[in-house]
Amino acid sequence: MGNEKIEMAHGAGGRMGGALLDEVIMPALGNPILEELHDGARLRVSGNIAFTTDSYVVKPIFFRGGSIGRLAVCGTVNDLAMTGAVAKYLSLALVIEEGFSIDELKNVLADIHAAADEANVKIVTGDTKVVGHGAGDGIYINTAGIGEIIEGSDISPRNIKPGMDIIVSGYLGDHAATIMAARHSIDLPDTVQSDAAPLCDLVKVMAEAAPHIAVMRDPTRGGVAATLNELARQSQVGMLLDEEKIPARDEVMGVCELLGLDILELANEGKLIAIVPHDESENLLRAMKSHRHGKNAAIIGRTTSEAKGEVGLKTRLGAIRVVEMPLGSIAPRIC
Repeated sequence: MGNEKIEMAHGAGGRMGGALLDEVIMPALGNPILEELHDGARLRVSGNIAFTTDSYVVKPIFFRGGSIGRLAVCGTVNDLAMTGAVAKYLSLALVIEEGFSIDELKNVLADIHAAADEANVKIVTGDTKVVGHGAGDGIYINTAGIGEIIEGSDISPRNIKPGMDIIVSGYLGDHAATIMAARHSIDLPDTVQSDAAPLCDLVKVMAEAAPHIAVMRDPTRGGVAATLNELARQSQVGMLLDEEKIPARDEVMGVCELLGLDILELANEGKLIAIVPHDESENLLRAMKSHRHGKNAAIIGRTTSEAKGEVGLKTRLGAIRVVEMPLGSIAPRIC
């Protein structure tokens, strides 16, 4: 291209915009649908579909275990998976700040391509805008996704009843701890990195093992605390967690203690929560543990007919404390 940095002209629709598309974006993301370069994508789907959209403004843009590009694909794929759908197609919109490094843009696009391949999803349409220096903080990404609902699945908070088990798919807080450590120059061992991962394949395994999963959610912003409070209020059941059963790395708990954070409020980008009838939970847990994204899954609590709409935590000392809905984001720009 002959340009090392993004310029305003790259977003103006002229020759430089065409060069950015032809020499940077299409080589990274091209596929037969996208290469039509139509104003929209013509797609073939069968049966019921799910649709979602999300925007990503994480800082720093690159972090141990991923980048804003990997996050954008995994986050949207996972939102679809939580509805019981397998992602098929994504749109991709880039808002790039003037002066952003084209080499860094190529790295973001490479991460997008790799994550899309991992999730077996196609980028089929998109848009690029350039904003002035100081107005965009590097790069923002918006993705929207379409997925096909897994036949027979019925994932909804209305299905939650008392006496069900609450399962998480693995260690909590890895993503938020990684981002916060990077911001505060805290050294972490190589075992701790962002957990950003597409969960669509794990969800298919889960659907086969437990046909009556009530609901699934990915505990991103606000973590497990926000997710379970939302579900408790929607379903009007109580929820009681067991602190001793919550999976978390010692190093992540150390970050929580150092920064005064609650592990239940930390964002995750490659974990899910499932609420399932008790008689299916052990079979589901075995199936999850057989998958690389669920090998550390654990039953962390149950739903109850008491304290409707509230979440409690049984501590290691045997006391019960209320797990409140977080007031706001304890770690902004986390995803």
